[in-house]
Amino acid sequence: MSQFFYVHPENPQKRLLNQACEIIRKGGVVVYPTDSGYAIGCQVGDKAALERICRIRQLEMDHDFTMMCKDVSELSLYAKVGNTAFRMLKNNTPGPYTFIFKATREVPKRLQNPKRKSIGIRIPNNAIALQLLETLGEPLMSSSLILPGNNFAEADPEEIRDKLEHSVDLIIHGGILQETPTTVVDLYDELPVVIREGNGDIAPFS
Repeated sequence: MSQFFYVHPENPQKRLLNQACEIIRKGGVVVYPTDSGYAIGCQVGDKAALERICRIRQLEMDHDFTMMCKDVSELSLYAKVGNTAFRMLKNNTPGPYTFIFKATREVPKRLQNPKRKSIGIRIPNNAIALQLLETLGEPLMSSSLILPGNNFAEADPEEIRDKLEHSVDLIIHGGILQETPTTVVDLYDELPVVIREGNGDIAPFS
């Protein structure tokens, strides 16, 4: 049975975020709010927790996984970012985008795309997500909570509880959100290629 935290969407309670981070550090899988529906995440180096997420979402291990980062400086530890891509990041983060980059050696191999050695990177514009990352002190391995058979991100934490309370360790209730997932932009070769049009405006990358 998962824990269920009601967290204020604008002024998240530090006590609850500390408890959430303890759950993550002990191998927990957490559902939390972002600016593009709810996401599901775990500690970056936790293989068992990652496998649980793959089972929940029915993902193959060659899926493009995402590292949720608190800011651009943290992001640059895990992604090889050229000057053009860096300017795009500065102008469009935090926001509802997932960017695909060449991974650095800091990214565990199991999170990299096995063919391209790439990694998804995201900086969400959501107070709960950003303060959770700040409290944790490291990125979260993360994926939009798109359940099998759907093409939208889960948006209602009460419904998520009904579906996943026996599959995850914590659900953070941060309100009912919109269900459009992120816009995915491939910056692997510097020039932007929009892979999926979602919540983020594609105009800056056209």
